[in-house]
Amino acid sequence: MANYMLEANDVIRQFKQYDSVITAVDRCSLKVEDGEFVAIIGASGSGKSTLLHVLAGLDRPQGGSVYIRGQNITAMSPDELGVFRGNYLGIVFQKHNLIPQLTALENILIPTVMCDKKDHTFQEHLKKLILALKIGNRLSHLPSELSGGQQQRVAIARALINRPQVLFADEPTGNLDRKNADEVLELLLELKKMIGQTLIMVTHDMSIADKADKIYMMDNGKLFLYKDKQGYYKTSYELEMKAALESERAKPLE
Repeated sequence: MANYMLEANDVIRQFKQYDSVITAVDRCSLKVEDGEFVAIIGASGSGKSTLLHVLAGLDRPQGGSVYIRGQNITAMSPDELGVFRGNYLGIVFQKHNLIPQLTALENILIPTVMCDKKDHTFQEHLKKLILALKIGNRLSHLPSELSGGQQQRVAIARALINRPQVLFADEPTGNLDRKNADEVLELLLELKKMIGQTLIMVTHDMSIADKADKIYMMDNGKLFLYKDKQGYYKTSYELEMKAALESERAKPLE
């Protein structure tokens, strides 16, 4: 397990809906190496965000396991998981989830307070983040006084302030226009290189996914390797879906 930064095995996440059970994540497995950028793409409702939340420890699966840094986070207690996430994981959401009553700087520093970090352990890193994200003149502003792109930059700084080894990003550019989306993506990749972290991102934007080392496709709760450094895997996702479609067409009419 320790050979990979993240390893998920046969993860299942189900939800009850009235009298039926919806399988949002259906026995998904993946392995992510240290420093990799992995993108997960798929249509709305395919289960990609649910999978990301399970991988990040925000949601618990009904089956399977998730190992990060060789530790089984699915077996941790809520308190253990909270400490682990605070020390090793960062999360950026599509909606910035900033606390409206706090300034940009106070929002950024929330993780350091929760993990009881001493000032000297993060002040130099904070300066680098502020400079890289170009938010130095917005730190005293409330979220309502910031543009959408500025709010997302603050959210990224908050996710990175504790120097996480793995950054999870759930549609981080989904609410931004093209210009801001491109800028935020470039910043994420620059900061990834600066910190030397692993990046796992859910996105619907293929132009963003194409910058990843690996692309996984999520379809109806199932996960398929779609592309890696060698190229696209037509033998996995595309051929499997084609075979399923041909099988449906071959069924006799009732």
